[in-house]
Amino acid sequence: MTKFTSMRGLLALLALCSLAAGTASAQVQTLDRVVAVVDDDVVMASELQQRMDTIVNQIRAQQVQAPPVDILRRQVLEQLIIERLQLQMASRAGVTVSEAELDQAIARVQQGAGVSPEEFRQRLEADGLTMKSFRQQIRQELLIRRVEQGSVNRRIQITEQDIDNFLRSKEGEFWKSPQYELGHILIPVSSSAPADEVTKAREKAQQLAQQIRGGADFRQLAIANSAGQNALSGGDLGWRKTVELPTLFADALEELKVGEVTEPFRSDAGFHLLKIHAQRGATEQVVEQTKVRHILVKPSAILSDDDAYNKLIDLREQIMKGADFGELARENSEDIGTMLSGGDLGWSMPGQFVPEFTQAMDNTPVGEVSMPFRSQFGWHILKVDGRRKQDMTDQYIRNQAANLLRNRRYEEELQNWRREIRDQAYVEIKLPETQEQPESTEQQ
Repeated sequence: MTKFTSMRGLLALLALCSLAAGTASAQVQTLDRVVAVVDDDVVMASELQQRMDTIVNQIRAQQVQAPPVDILRRQVLEQLIIERLQLQMASRAGVTVSEAELDQAIARVQQGAGVSPEEFRQRLEADGLTMKSFRQQIRQELLIRRVEQGSVNRRIQITEQDIDNFLRSKEGEFWKSPQYELGHILIPVSSSAPADEVTKAREKAQQLAQQIRGGADFRQLAIANSAGQNALSGGDLGWRKTVELPTLFADALEELKVGEVTEPFRSDAGFHLLKIHAQRGATEQVVEQTKVRHILVKPSAILSDDDAYNKLIDLREQIMKGADFGELARENSEDIGTMLSGGDLGWSMPGQFVPEFTQAMDNTPVGEVSMPFRSQFGWHILKVDGRRKQDMTDQYIRNQAANLLRNRRYEEELQNWRREIRDQAYVEIKLPETQEQPESTEQQ
């Protein structure tokens, strides 16, 4: 007997119920029916129709032409099938969402809508939702996101060679190039002009540079004196990366700081002055690092989400009473990479940890222990051992490049992972207009 026997029994019972309903009086409503079997779960027609209605309303709100109903139904059903598989994975892995997390997520949605709790409830009711059903919807979305992040991030490996190749590429050079808001003044003189005209133009450019350094308004001087095409807009060139500028301009800016103006430099068009009004993406990165330790407890089929939270509450109380954080980490933490070192994560870099961990770390004073908090990996407490300012320009750039490459690969890898779990599952589609056979990689 296979694992699908009980499911087939259920389907047979539903079929009998539907047949009985068809022969009953006209006042009896037809029972809901199964439109897809997904491993040990089912998708019901009512769910499919509800999701269809939601998506059609979204399409209409965007004033976009909706695809034919049969095509849209197929796409929506596939979406529901993938969600069923992800929720089953969450259940098998013991992934849960606590009531506190759910409350926080709903509060963020409400705040984003800019309404009061009562107005928010009224909007839900207008959309045909109760607060209970909305909570369940948000819970499922959080579970799915947690399963996706945990599964997909494990599949993405960014090597030092990947980072090196990116930084050496033209795209990498463009990406790490600083961006300047520039002002430009051109004092024209042709390349074939006699020496006295060249001298006169150079002296005028030098006088303007001195006036600017003395506090004169660059934009006013540009309007009055520049022959550049942006003269009437105060010589503004807008925001430019150095790699977007002529080499002559980029070289002149090399040692310049925000608010400074270059010495006059010459091209075939004449003498130029450049001023940096503002800068984004500075090449020098002095960052605040945090030295931190943590204890991780993962909820499981044996240890509930609330139990994991309470266990960390107890450990925190022991630490507050004088217990050694490192010893408790070695005895209790489920982070294999750090448990033997007493939970030590070393000196952190910006963007190194997931947002929940970073927020807790930033909000915890030196020497103190955080309250338990949840991330995609489980429940944590952390202790901040120190903070320092560090010039980490090169490492910062590499970390940012690694994050960029990881984010690029995430969406592609997410689609690959979804396709894999779909291909490995038993799925039987039971839409009446299709004659599809069961799809399975398993022997029945």
